[in-house]
Amino acid sequence: MCRLAAITSNKYFSPMENILALETMKEGHDGSGLGLTLKDLGGEFKDLKKYPVMSGICSKKGVKVLDDYMKKNGFRVKHTWTPKIKPLKGIVPRDYYFARAYDYPSSYKDKAFSEKEDLLMNTRLALRCIGEPDESIFVFSFYPDVITLKEVGDPLELGEFFGLDRDGLQAKVIFAQGRQNTNYQIYLYACHPFFIQGYCSMTNGENTAFVPIREFLMSRGFTGYTGYNSDSEVFTHILHYTARQLGYPLNYYKDVITPLKPTEIETRKDAEALKLIKQSLRPLCIDGPNMVIGFTPDGTCFMVQDSKKLRPGVVAGVKGKYALMSEECGVDKAVPKREKSKDIFPMKYDMVIVSPGAEEVKVWNQLQG
Repeated sequence: MCRLAAITSNKYFSPMENILALETMKEGHDGSGLGLTLKDLGGEFKDLKKYPVMSGICSKKGVKVLDDYMKKNGFRVKHTWTPKIKPLKGIVPRDYYFARAYDYPSSYKDKAFSEKEDLLMNTRLALRCIGEPDESIFVFSFYPDVITLKEVGDPLELGEFFGLDRDGLQAKVIFAQGRQNTNYQIYLYACHPFFIQGYCSMTNGENTAFVPIREFLMSRGFTGYTGYNSDSEVFTHILHYTARQLGYPLNYYKDVITPLKPTEIETRKDAEALKLIKQSLRPLCIDGPNMVIGFTPDGTCFMVQDSKKLRPGVVAGVKGKYALMSEECGVDKAVPKREKSKDIFPMKYDMVIVSPGAEEVKVWNQLQG
């Protein structure tokens, strides 16, 4: 099992808060990797929100290839952040970690945001294709107001390695995963969280329905549904597909991945719609055990369980700051001063939704609709 630590706040905070929460849940992850995704950036990126930020790792050779590609395609660097590396025993540093804000090519400045999103996604995929064979370029995200960091090692040690305890890198929504290595070799593209066009998720569990889900998504004709080095990446793509491509309200994500039984559907006012969704999107049904935490482009955060409810999960906090964690001890570290009697432990029919800015938390029940 992995351990997940998500925090959403109305104030900027450091990713070290997530990492320290992961440290309290250390028995649930083996320290083999860390993934971080930051949204609604503060610090030196606070005034760069309209510019797309590319996050990744390059070799010395890869930097030159990336620079040439971006220049050729009309992107101009506006700002560069690189971590203040502190060498630590056991962590093998790579040549170049970066988060770069770019100005759009002149031909795209007046285009619709959806067209810009496709440009950014296709640029990321092109660079991945170029750099993946020799691992000279890793690009984890390329999107406005988002930064993603991933590396092999213990989360607490990596926080020190990247200088996150000393750096001014901040955000209002931060997702972190402490990895439990269930594979023989750790690959950075397999590390959570996963991100595509404003949608992000991370998962604790095993996706036993991975193959039919992957095949269905890849048949949609959307170039972003690719990669799949992890069986959990499909959860992000299902979210993107249902919310962005099909335009469904967020709560239908729960209905898609864990459809109700026929007798349960009849209790919903939207029963006819649910029947059609279940019939047409049946290949996207998950089989668990999984606990999924995600966010959408507007900053809404959520937690859902599969029908088996075999992975821990809790949502708790106060107005202005909520934590979505694998374990209660993680919430205790992130938001210690709260009314614990209001902690939420979602069950198989629940979708816990925290509004943008951590203003309020609601539990949407699938049976009640």
